[in-house]
Amino acid sequence: MPTTSVGVFKIATRGPGDVSGLMNLIASGAIDPAAILAILGKTEGNGGVNDFTREYAVTALCTALAPKLGLTPHEVEQRIAFVMSGGTEGVLSPHITVFTRGEAERPTGISGKRLSIGMAHTRDFLPEELGRSAQIHETAKAVQAAMSDAGITDPADVHFVQIKCPLLTSERVEAATARGNKTATNSSYSSMAYSRGASALGVAVALGEVTSDIRDEDVLRRYDLFSRVASTSSGIELMHNVVIVLGNSNSSASEFVIGHAVMTDAIDAPAVVSALQSVGLEAFLGVAPQAKAGRELVNIFAKAEASPDGSVRGSRHTMLEDTDISSTRHARAAVGGLIAGLAGTGVVYVSGGAEHQGPAGGGPVAAIARLS
Repeated sequence: MPTTSVGVFKIATRGPGDVSGLMNLIASGAIDPAAILAILGKTEGNGGVNDFTREYAVTALCTALAPKLGLTPHEVEQRIAFVMSGGTEGVLSPHITVFTRGEAERPTGISGKRLSIGMAHTRDFLPEELGRSAQIHETAKAVQAAMSDAGITDPADVHFVQIKCPLLTSERVEAATARGNKTATNSSYSSMAYSRGASALGVAVALGEVTSDIRDEDVLRRYDLFSRVASTSSGIELMHNVVIVLGNSNSSASEFVIGHAVMTDAIDAPAVVSALQSVGLEAFLGVAPQAKAGRELVNIFAKAEASPDGSVRGSRHTMLEDTDISSTRHARAAVGGLIAGLAGTGVVYVSGGAEHQGPAGGGPVAAIARLS
């Protein structure tokens, strides 16, 4: 495939409807709107079923980009992959990360694999398919399609797979029941976990991380089955999976690289350090990462989860027993604070709910750096 150039732009936002930073970069010529492939964002909602900051942010972005692309807002949403993750608890700061892609000549002096990005969609799912094998297998096919789109052939070169997946509503459960079918759960909130978990297992299947057959009853039960690079986020605004594959490829002439590590639990600081070191950043516990040989940290992407066994390294935690605050909000705040302390900034992407995304209670953490 032709050589591509991938750009990454991290833009702070003043609210879920704030598009001024992106529009300023477009006006200055720094970003070509026609080259935008995906936008990942953190919004300051609750991250739950009724977190409408996600939909608000996407609507604002589509409305702003529509005249720049000569499209309707709906057409913009079909063209660009939008993944908004709600919840900026603790020191996490709302922002968007814009990924662009275009054809380019490989400059003299660039060697090695560089950041590449690919996108694909699954078909729409029936409500009764969420959290089950249909979602797993369709996601696996979409991951492989996104890898091809990114020019990545070796699963080892995939460092982060971001997926936006659906959830169940009362109406969707009712529709399945009317057809004589039973959904994985009747709870909208629980359905978010089922959908995230099945989507993550789809990544594991696509990348060969899980080789055994996965049954419906394994979702949210067999936590020994997981992907080391999957990051999945549920939302009410869609009924299919949007798959974004991030990795390194010889077909890319990007000035960026990506690497990852896996946190074994919510306080695994060495894993964050390892992720930073994987992209050539000198990182030490308690010290913000230092640029090395012209390398600069762009962003960190991670998953956070309250350990399902109720403990972290043998000590009891109460995140799963708090009826006032969701466990995902506790986990985002805890992991976000840990990563922010090591990265030297709270403008990092930490998403809650890591079912089958890394080992139980842990999760993948990826870093993108710019090379001069």
